[in-house]
Amino acid sequence: MLKRSTPNKAKKVITNTKSNRFLVSINVLGSTGPVRFVVNEDDLVCEVIKTSLTLYARQARLPTLGTNVDNFILFCVNDEKRNALSPRETIGSKQVRHFLLCKKQGTSHALLPNEKISEEKGRNNWKTWLNKSLSYKIQSHCML
Repeated sequence: MLKRSTPNKAKKVITNTKSNRFLVSINVLGSTGPVRFVVNEDDLVCEVIKTSLTLYARQARLPTLGTNVDNFILFCVNDEKRNALSPRETIGSKQVRHFLLCKKQGTSHALLPNEKISEEKGRNNWKTWLNKSLSYKIQSHCML
């Protein structure tokens, strides 16, 4: 009688060493809602940024961001210090699932959290335009 061999135990070891996966939620500064997808805890931050930019573009969201990973910074939402994550660290190192993706300062339309946006002088300032528009309507209404 032939004995059937038991399943290989190495197979079980391989399945147990599989890295943990979890859902991340990445808010893009200036966009309407987060981009959500599943990552491995061993994935690098730069890979997560690349995936989020790809999904963002695939969903045809606005404003358009581009696909250059080097132009973006990823922040932990719950981090009080607001330190950016290093592109070479693993996404699971902070034990958080909610992130904020921003353009680096120096790139076009760069915005960082907790940073005041300086008002532009001249015709491009929307507040000036709005005030002028309202004042014209009020003046024309008073003339009638």
